[in-house]
Amino acid sequence: MSGQLIDAYRQLESQVTVLNAQLDEANNQLRKQRDENAMLAERLGLLLEALPAGVVQVSAEGAVTAVNPAASRMLNGCSVGALWRDMLAGLQRSELDDTYCHRHGEPGLVLTMQCQDLPSVGGQIVLIHDVSRLHQLTGELARQQKLASMGGMAAALAHQLRTPLATAMLYTANLKQDIPRAEDRARFVDKSLARMRALESLIQNMLSFVRGQVTTLEPLDLEGLLEDLRAVMQPQCHEKGVLFDCNVVVSSAIKVLVDRKALQGPW
Repeated sequence: MSGQLIDAYRQLESQVTVLNAQLDEANNQLRKQRDENAMLAERLGLLLEALPAGVVQVSAEGAVTAVNPAASRMLNGCSVGALWRDMLAGLQRSELDDTYCHRHGEPGLVLTMQCQDLPSVGGQIVLIHDVSRLHQLTGELARQQKLASMGGMAAALAHQLRTPLATAMLYTANLKQDIPRAEDRARFVDKSLARMRALESLIQNMLSFVRGQVTTLEPLDLEGLLEDLRAVMQPQCHEKGVLFDCNVVVSSAIKVLVDRKALQGPW
């Protein structure tokens, strides 16, 4: 029996030795994993410190549990333990582009927020970006596009005004010549006034367009349109030595609904 007890004790000693070796190996693995986790946590901490974007962790109860310096700066001193709803109360949301700005803080600061829920521990992670510069550049681009549109509109208006203005100048220049017949002189005056009225009509059209008014259609007499066309084009063609012929026979009974001013404008 003594021999059996000695053998059993030796077996227990060998098993304890194996278990101690396994325990030492497990402890070494745990220490290694702990050191790796500590290094990872340190790197993450340094990354959050240097990250230009703001990061805020909010608990399920709505309290701030972690915040990096960028988020603290963007939210005017947000700190651990503060209530997240109080932070949001100091921001004003824009429904136009889903951005936030401070109600009584740094002017011109524009923020965006992205929230991600944390199902395992509850609460959420909030990522905050400062898009003030982008917002400013977008506004400047919109202003440049508006100025470009205004320039295009001015060029179009100048093109619209050029034809009737040139015609009126030609008719007015004819008044300087020696015109013996009073009716011929009156005819040049009437045609010059008609072109001036056309200029005024074009300006009124442009003002109506700026105000958002819709152009109305009116019954058009084709014979009257051709007569207006002759009054505009004939003196300019004569000035350039070009023969202008507009002797189309049109029945005055033919009428259509059109924009007369647009048809009489330049091409």
